[in-house]
Amino acid sequence: MQVFVTGASGHIGSAVVAELLGAGHQVVGLARSDNSAAAVKAAGAEVKRGDLNDLGSLSEAAAASDGVIHLAFGSLAAGMAESLDAGRGVRSSVVRLPPLVHSELDRHGLLPGLIGITRAQGVSGYVADGANRWPAVHTLDAARLYRLAVEHAPARSRLHAVAEDGVPFRELAEAIARKLDIATASLAPERFSYLSPFVALDNPVSSDRTRQLLSWQPARPTVVEDLGKGFYFER
Repeated sequence: MQVFVTGASGHIGSAVVAELLGAGHQVVGLARSDNSAAAVKAAGAEVKRGDLNDLGSLSEAAAASDGVIHLAFGSLAAGMAESLDAGRGVRSSVVRLPPLVHSELDRHGLLPGLIGITRAQGVSGYVADGANRWPAVHTLDAARLYRLAVEHAPARSRLHAVAEDGVPFRELAEAIARKLDIATASLAPERFSYLSPFVALDNPVSSDRTRQLLSWQPARPTVVEDLGKGFYFER
């Protein structure tokens, strides 16, 4: 199968490209810049230069492929959406990612942001008793789900890429505190900078249906295990 991937050089996109190539698929990756193009080529994929505003290029690449995985920031451009119209017999599905997608590939996600805020505060915080839950998944487990989705997902399916239904926020704070050798404390939400509107949210999510539908079984380390390895703190 030839698969066209937008956002192919990004955090999740780079893992999806590797997953697809490892399963024997051909991959065409959208690249906006020279650096992105070099990364896509180095991964072993074909490069398609363009961006989400280049409707003709998007439509051309989608039409020439057996599958499309859209991972670039921004809404699916109108030209590509038209070429993927379900009325033309295209099988489409949506993969929903949790707020915590973690791995060594995660450079700009919520965990690096939270660690940066914690460093600035000098204390690893949570709101109230920290029992509110955030779901999580390892990048490589998420990439495998994207591959299974493009191969087998039923039309119009909604897939939850969730390995951990809900990690108590206090456990995240404690894991960060151990690596930074600082204390934990209950803080007001406004102490969390741009994360203030979200830090107290309780958002458990189940992936039971997704696992049954596609026989997807996450097998990579948990978010607390990844925090314990230290790579998030070496940057």
